[in-house]
Amino acid sequence: MPSRSCANLLDLAAGDLLDIPHTPGALPRVMTVPGVISDLDGYGSNDEDSEVSSSLRERKIIVANMLPLHAKRDTENAKWCFSLDEDSILLQLKDGFSSEIEVIYVGSLKVEVDASEQEEVAEKLLTDFNCVPTFLPHELQKRFYLGFCKQQLWPLFHYMLPVCPDHGDRFDRLLWRAYVSANKIFADKVMEIINPEDDYVWVHDYHLMVLPTFLRKQCNRVKLGFFLHSPFPSSEIYRTLPVRNEILRGLLNSDLIGFHTFDYARHFLSCCSRMLGLDYESKRGHIGVDYSGRTIFIKILPVGVHMGQLESVLNLSATSAKVKEIQEAFNGRKLILGVDDMDIFKGISLKLLAVEQLLQQHQDLQEKIVLVQIVNPARGFGKDVQEAKNETYSIAQRINDVYGSQNYQPVILIDRPVPRFEKSAYYAVAECCIVNAVRDGMNLVPYKYIVCRQGTPKLDVAVGRKTDSPKTSMLVVSEFIGCSPSLSGAIRVNPWDIDAVADALNLAITMCDSEKQLRHEKHYRYVSSHDVAYWARSFMQDLERACQDHYSKRCWGIGLGLGFRVFFSFSGL
Repeated sequence: MPSRSCANLLDLAAGDLLDIPHTPGALPRVMTVPGVISDLDGYGSNDEDSEVSSSLRERKIIVANMLPLHAKRDTENAKWCFSLDEDSILLQLKDGFSSEIEVIYVGSLKVEVDASEQEEVAEKLLTDFNCVPTFLPHELQKRFYLGFCKQQLWPLFHYMLPVCPDHGDRFDRLLWRAYVSANKIFADKVMEIINPEDDYVWVHDYHLMVLPTFLRKQCNRVKLGFFLHSPFPSSEIYRTLPVRNEILRGLLNSDLIGFHTFDYARHFLSCCSRMLGLDYESKRGHIGVDYSGRTIFIKILPVGVHMGQLESVLNLSATSAKVKEIQEAFNGRKLILGVDDMDIFKGISLKLLAVEQLLQQHQDLQEKIVLVQIVNPARGFGKDVQEAKNETYSIAQRINDVYGSQNYQPVILIDRPVPRFEKSAYYAVAECCIVNAVRDGMNLVPYKYIVCRQGTPKLDVAVGRKTDSPKTSMLVVSEFIGCSPSLSGAIRVNPWDIDAVADALNLAITMCDSEKQLRHEKHYRYVSSHDVAYWARSFMQDLERACQDHYSKRCWGIGLGLGFRVFFSFSGL
């Protein structure tokens, strides 16, 4: 018997499941797609015999919860002003594609746009930025993102089970329906612009895990990749999710699914095997899952940083001036750096406890080391975030009261928006960087630290350093973050073991320069050769291989609701 979530999908497709107003009219296809596109609207359509004219230019459609844009009101004319978010991986991944390829982004804005302005804003974003916005109604956006994504999926995927179901932690099916509704709106927006014969669709992260089902149902042969940027939990954790099968089947309607680490992929495969009874094996050098006659390929590919962007920031005069300022402020003291979001999973309080332990055990380090902890604004809200913030400030104050003096604070918290040049300057000066998260999908802070410690010739000259001087860096990283396996020279720690973290920090700051140099050089070679462009290019190459037989096979759509899937067979069979 189908679950309620599956049984109600036909109602949802008709717009009857939630009492939420429909979004404004779709963008005209003549605006968004070169050439003529056949009518692809409606569910249950089989595109086996559809004829769609090829686009004039190869295109990649990048779909994510948020567009890589900043938005603000012009104070003079009250018009919306938009600019590119240079820090967004979605924007940076374009470097992995040929300049001949057109990249279109589909996603939401970080601001709410009034219905009367949405058509004008949509046209502007398409014309100026190749972005297609999905305007979710306010209540739906709240239930979808702050509700299901942040209250249900985010904790679960970071190994936190609801322990007080009667105090707001219980599974809320209304939030699940909002999640499905939002995913459908994203899928409909993709269908407005796609040329399914030629375009590739790349969907990002846990916000859109059932979107592949909606796309596959409307366009059976859609060439679709999905990349999960968060951890994927073990099957013992994941199986507690009431809609576990629906989400797995949603992901399996992709052609290629990417993960940062082998562990995340292994957990996903275990869930497919234990909950859906699916088999998997190595095919074409990759792991393939057999799903209703289709092979869904699994890719293990950690993301990287944008080398050019980091180096351009290092070359700014503001950066070199800030480097000098920091060096003067901490002259004679060793700077340990932490850069984290204010989040319960980032382990900031555990890091502070380790510094406290270090100062207690090694009195000779008092007055000689400083932890600068940059706290990025929280991405979510709630009592957990506020409690984590209060605990962080309480521990920092205690450490400074006990071990500080009039001219010395062992812990400096920077809890404000920090511009890129200032953050890069701290990276460049810090002798050690510690990432102590108890769980994190990837975390690129260590990579950014390594690149900034390498510096640039221009920065070296600006701060009075020889350009051929040896570069060093030291990393203390949690074994529970995605970048840890890639950093063989880092000191790996269990963040829950306060004594071990304190010992690791002591080892890092007392290690000889020659050893620091060897570890740094090893890390820099890896980071510089596995940048964000390499990541995007590798993923897209594998997606193209995974989809190369789509139009040489017959296909049928089978299943209802979120259980829908496509069966492929060769035309001659």
